[in-house]
Amino acid sequence: MSIFTGSAVAIITPFKNDYIDFEAFARLIDFQLENHTDAIVVCGTTGEASTMTKEEKESAINFVVERTNHRVPVIAGTGGNNTREVIENSKMAEKLGADALLIVTPYYNKTTQAGLIAHYNAIADSVNTPIIVYNVPSRTSVNLLPQTMKEIFKHKNIVAIKEASGRIGQVAELAALCPECDIYSGNDDQVVPIMSLGGRGVISTIANIIPNEMHNMCSAFLNGDVETARRIQLNIIPVFKAAFIEVSPMPIKAMMNLCGFDIGQPRLPLTVPTDSSIEFIKSTINSCELLKHLRK
Repeated sequence: MSIFTGSAVAIITPFKNDYIDFEAFARLIDFQLENHTDAIVVCGTTGEASTMTKEEKESAINFVVERTNHRVPVIAGTGGNNTREVIENSKMAEKLGADALLIVTPYYNKTTQAGLIAHYNAIADSVNTPIIVYNVPSRTSVNLLPQTMKEIFKHKNIVAIKEASGRIGQVAELAALCPECDIYSGNDDQVVPIMSLGGRGVISTIANIIPNEMHNMCSAFLNGDVETARRIQLNIIPVFKAAFIEVSPMPIKAMMNLCGFDIGQPRLPLTVPTDSSIEFIKSTINSCELLKHLRK
């Protein structure tokens, strides 16, 4: 059984005076639930987990679990490049009631494919909560190959992959090798192509600001309305371009602030986008039909 089908938001972490702003966090969660998001990923890349302390991650995961109150699955990002620490964080998230774990391939170490298999098996052995593997070579410098995922998928606790390699051919090979593995798009501009290969949905950055549209796109495809899904995929291109004009989540935070969400700035080493990028984001907000209801 899938952890979720449809659109999961990789929710941003709002900060105020460099602390988590839980009042803003509550508003964001409520906004997602009101707009039909299918799952919430907390402490992912978009949530700036790499700049958060263990205590902050624990607080954030606990808050989302409690605020969501079983209305949609909560997926906790617990990955890292230290296997022992990942195991500790995964046990913590499991204890807090996370429905699943999102675990990115270890970055910086540049481990081998054999190392990836050993890493994921060690983590999966330590918990009972289902695991979504996260492959994002552009950030980690490690590409988890389809044959490697086939080996990892043999573990009963590893049930899905967030595929953000950007390589459709690789996703097709993965789908052929692991037909029972749930595949989620990790790239907002490739949701329909990946779903056409059997994908179950997306773990999305731009769902922070257009959750209903991302849900509708996935729902349409899963219900056989490919034309509607295709149309939405094409319509979100301007939002996608604005949200990724600089490294994520800098632009999506700027976009949300400009639309009145008041979620603070990214933490260093991330910064606010450049003036030219802000102008591009403003122009997108003013001209994009999908964002008209958010204009101030």
